[in-house]
Amino acid sequence: MFIGSGFILPGVSGGALAAVFGIYERIISFLAHLTKNFKENVLYFIPVGLGGITGVFLLSFAVSFLLGSYTTIILWFFVGCILGTVPSLWKEAGKKGRKNSDVTLMVITFFVALALLILGEQNFGGQLDQNFFTWMLAGALIGLGIIVPGLSPSNFLVYLGMYKAMSDGIKTVDFGVLIPLALGGLICVLALSRLMDYIFSIAYSKLFHLILGVVFASTIMIVPLDYSGVNGLGYLGCVVLCALGALLGWWMASLEEKYQTD
Repeated sequence: MFIGSGFILPGVSGGALAAVFGIYERIISFLAHLTKNFKENVLYFIPVGLGGITGVFLLSFAVSFLLGSYTTIILWFFVGCILGTVPSLWKEAGKKGRKNSDVTLMVITFFVALALLILGEQNFGGQLDQNFFTWMLAGALIGLGIIVPGLSPSNFLVYLGMYKAMSDGIKTVDFGVLIPLALGGLICVLALSRLMDYIFSIAYSKLFHLILGVVFASTIMIVPLDYSGVNGLGYLGCVVLCALGALLGWWMASLEEKYQTD
């Protein structure tokens, strides 16, 4: 259930939480080599999968209500969650060494990604059309959160304007949302797990710094700019929720570091 929460809570990575519980490497190994110990792995992951689905479903109720009623304040909470994980992500990116060229790649990726995200928002107005194929894209982003530890797909969904609709769809068991989400996630995971495993083995630092650049750019894009209807207490709420989100993100990241060390 905790791992499932990582797929719907911005700033928190389902892959990172899988590492906390000591099953990330087994997940990747299973996905990269499906036929190896197939029956044993399926029986092992059935309760994990059921718990993950339950975690997503339960959290979707809270997210749907809060985003609908307190959009600006909750977006600041999401930003805080992401900011809280930055020190851990930075440390994770450099755990196999860090060159100046890696940092340069991250900076270049940040500006390129930011420019593309701004251009994209101007073209679709912060709200991507919601249809079968865009929900598959959302599912693929969630799939990336499984195979790339530290990557939180939800901030991209907030940017695309699909996050609340996804939460609503999960809460109401809307198969028009759930089926393409599942298909997109499954295709992404099956298609990329072995490739990502290979790339990480030969260019871990470069790939992780590239991912960091995209994460930082997407975080800036979800910072709320509309404060209509927000009073003095609301501004205080933005600050407090951002701080609480940062503490939550830091705590989750510290758990990952602790259990990876142990």
